[in-house]
Amino acid sequence: MSGVNTMATVQLNNIKKVYPFVSGEDKKKKKNPDQPEKKINLQITDEGVVAVQQFSLDIKDKEFIVLVGPSGCGKSTTLRMVAGLEEISDGELVIDGKVMNDVAPKDRDIAMVFQNYALYPHMTVYDNMAFSLKLRHTPKDEIDRKVREAAEILGITQYLDRKPKALSGGQRQRVAIGRAIVRAPKVMLMDEPLSNLDAKLRNEMRAEIIKLRQRIDTTFMYVTHDQTEAMTLGDRIVIMKDGYIQQIGTPQEVFNHPANLFVAGFIGMPVMNFFDAELEERNGKYFVKLHNYEVELSPDKEARLKANGVKSQRITLGVRPDHTDVATEGGVEGKVEVSEMIGSSVHLHVNADGKDVIIIVPTQDLKESFNIGQAVRFCFNGNVAHVFSKETDKNLEF
Repeated sequence: MSGVNTMATVQLNNIKKVYPFVSGEDKKKKKNPDQPEKKINLQITDEGVVAVQQFSLDIKDKEFIVLVGPSGCGKSTTLRMVAGLEEISDGELVIDGKVMNDVAPKDRDIAMVFQNYALYPHMTVYDNMAFSLKLRHTPKDEIDRKVREAAEILGITQYLDRKPKALSGGQRQRVAIGRAIVRAPKVMLMDEPLSNLDAKLRNEMRAEIIKLRQRIDTTFMYVTHDQTEAMTLGDRIVIMKDGYIQQIGTPQEVFNHPANLFVAGFIGMPVMNFFDAELEERNGKYFVKLHNYEVELSPDKEARLKANGVKSQRITLGVRPDHTDVATEGGVEGKVEVSEMIGSSVHLHVNADGKDVIIIVPTQDLKESFNIGQAVRFCFNGNVAHVFSKETDKNLEF
């Protein structure tokens, strides 16, 4: 949108969020000591429940950052701290070089789009979008221009006179986004904005957000638990678990080089195949051994393992289903349990030593149909094998 040229870098320096116990010691005393805290995997300390730990991130001007992770990992809490809706327990939030910890939400020049749209039911779409501008005593003709421009970008011009209840979920979400962009905020925060929509609408709205991003010059922070959304929208992805950052990187980096077992299992559909295997170092070369099948790792992987001084050891081996191939000879033995035809490919679920291994076979490469109970062999190349420490779950290349 026109008239937006403000710089908006965001820095989160070692941010922490602790939710104190409701009434200190009494609350703790009332708890049944035989019932451990199991609801969420967050750390319980004397201060309270730690929801976000040591969160540090530098967001560049106009960058689109996606926070992704399972429910309860602290991603929405982090977003709400940036918005000023949650107090920061420790650490520093800096927007454009200015510390924002104690700045009121309305003075942070931030707009937020929520999961549940949060529209005013008694107001028309036009008035919903104009509301924040009216509060700022923006001149009437400027309000009109901004609302119509945002409506045009989002394709909701024909709904401006309607009330929210007369709109579909996707249209309401567009109105919520429109209400945020009319203010031309420096930073746009989005908290799972598509999770209430059905799959087809979600795909459409994802494409809309990508287009919107080209049209408005602003910095985005987007929260989702949907990794497809994260991979398609983000310039960089921040993967979180239990309040901690697990990895920050481009979609390609986190897919090709997962930092640990959690990231490897969380990013990518279908989920990565994992095996108990051996890593063997011989004469400066590295091999992974799975049953009688042995593969030398690629030179770049060997170089990283060598630089880290990695020795022979038992490992967890990870190979993505699309990198796992049916072998004509050699390979690892298994039995077909399920064969799913998914359009352009067949997903074979193979039982190998009691483990479910998924192999994706592109339909054009299909030389035969696979029957339940049929014996097959599978293999993979050394450039797609990920090696994880049994002790720490970390990728040994890191």
